[in-house]
This record gives sequence, C-alpha cells and structure tokens, in this order.
Amino acid sequence: MNKAAVNHLYTYSRHTDEIELCRLEMRAFFNKDTHENFIFSETCIDPSRSPFMKERLDVLVTCNSVQEVADYVTTLTNDGQRFLIRCLNTIALGETAKIAHPDRRKVERSIGMAMQGEADLFQPDILYGVVQIGQQYLFGYLTESISVWREHVKKPEMYSTALSTRVARAVSNIAVPHPEGVKAIDPCCGIGNVLVEALSMGIDMDGRDINPLAVLGSRKNIAHFGLTGDVTPGPIEEAPGHYDAAIIDMPYNLYTHVTRDQQASILQAARTLTDKLVIVTIESMDDLLIDAGFEILDRCIAKKAHFEREVVVCR
Repeated sequence: MNKAAVNHLYTYSRHTDEIELCRLEMRAFFNKDTHENFIFSETCIDPSRSPFMKERLDVLVTCNSVQEVADYVTTLTNDGQRFLIRCLNTIALGETAKIAHPDRRKVERSIGMAMQGEADLFQPDILYGVVQIGQQYLFGYLTESISVWREHVKKPEMYSTALSTRVARAVSNIAVPHPEGVKAIDPCCGIGNVLVEALSMGIDMDGRDINPLAVLGSRKNIAHFGLTGDVTPGPIEEAPGHYDAAIIDMPYNLYTHVTRDQQASILQAARTLTDKLVIVTIESMDDLLIDAGFEILDRCIAKKAHFEREVVVCR
C-alpha cells in the first residue's frame, strides 16, 4: 500500500477521429500526452472542461488488492457525511479489461462495508472512486465530468460550416488551458461557437468579426446561454489592445471569399494582436504563419467523417 502524493488520474472517451485532437488538448493541459484512454498528472483540471474527459480521480492510495483498499478506508474519519463509491472500470483502460457490472458492484460493496459512515446512492456528500490499472487498485476522491457542452449544440443562430461544439471546446482549452489571468480573443468569431465554449469555462475571451450580422448572431448565442461577453464589429486589422491568446477559425466557406493575400493580412494582424495563436484551417498555412513571424509549436488534424481541419498552435 502506498499513500499517494498529490496526483490525479483522468479517464477519457473519444471517437477514433478525435484521438489526435484529444491528445493535443492533453498536451495543452499537462505538457504530455498518451495513446491510452487515461493519463496521470499532478495538474488539477475540472474534467467538465474537456469534451473527452470522463472523470478525475484524486488518488489517495495505491494498493495491490481490493482488500488492501478496504483496510485503508477504515483509517478515514467521517463526520457524518454520506458517501458513494464508484468503480471506474466501466470500459477497458489501456490493457486493463472492463470489469463486468456485478463484479464492479462487488468491489464497491467490499470497500463501502469497511468505511465509517453511511452510504447514499442518490445524494452523497462525498463521492469516492476505485479503479484497477494493471495489477494495482487506486482509490480516492472522484469528480465526474458534466457534459455542459451538449447544452450548447443547438443555438438560436447556426452555420453549417462552423466548428462543432466539441471541437470549439477543445480548441478553447488548447488556446487557454489555464485561464487565470489570461485575456483571449476570437477576432473572426462568426456566430460564436468558440466564444460560447470559452465563456462557459470561465475563459475571459472577447469576440470580433468583420460581418456585423455575424456579430449580432454571436451576441444572441452568448445571451441565449446566460453568458456575458464583449463582441464587436470590425476587421482583425483594426482590433485594439493586446491579448495573451487568440483563436482564428480561418474563413473559407462559399460566402466568405478570402484570398491568399487576405489570409496573410489576417495572420500579420494577429502577430501584433496576440502572444499565442491557435489557428484552425482546411489548408496548410505554414508559410503564411512563418512569414507573419509566428513559430509553430504543435498541431493536429481534427476529423469529421471525410472532412479535415488542421489545428495549429503558434507563438
């Protein structure tokens, strides 16, 4: 039995097409990634921020058996709070196979019977988690993800070519993984898919768009979800101030005829506007980014069926 230092286990659920975007988000949060559907980190992130995270386990102890976990929980004090224990092996975690439902309930009961206090299946004061990874069992406080982003899928104003809600949320996290003290902007915000996700996560982000109708649509969408954000009309070249991070979903659809020179102008304006840029594009813009003075730090392909977008992180 080993009492853990401050450490967190995050589990993930993502479609095959989303793996690379998920890993890029991992690298933004944790400065590392993995091919597995779980990751350990000392960095504490609210799992509800990510469209891919299922839960976060704040590990208290690592044991060699369920009985060792049961022995450990007898040492925990309880001041009358009701508890609930969940076994997280509802899916295969790396090479550790999924544990069948009856066996998960048996694990939960074995540990719960050893704990002080009373269990509550419906409104517990404390939620604990236990998970088998390889031959070890980890136990700790559990925070489950709430898929807030699902509520944002249907908006009053929508574009068929806008970023999906999941991609918009992941891109917001990639641009601003740790929001405290960070000021961000989406200077080509369209109807505000990125803005809605960023603002809903407490990211301080302004919006701007050259199309006044898009600005009105973005404001409407933000207000629809009870969020507050500043969205102004005008081209990026005239955006005032300076920002820590910016996200640009490069305009490309049939109704936004952006030439190569205009794309270059957008990126050159972004160079003076922000320290960090995350750009989403359907075509390579490495030459334009380099010409604008950016250094490319990271990238991935975000897929949806046969449609691909490239997400590029620059500074």
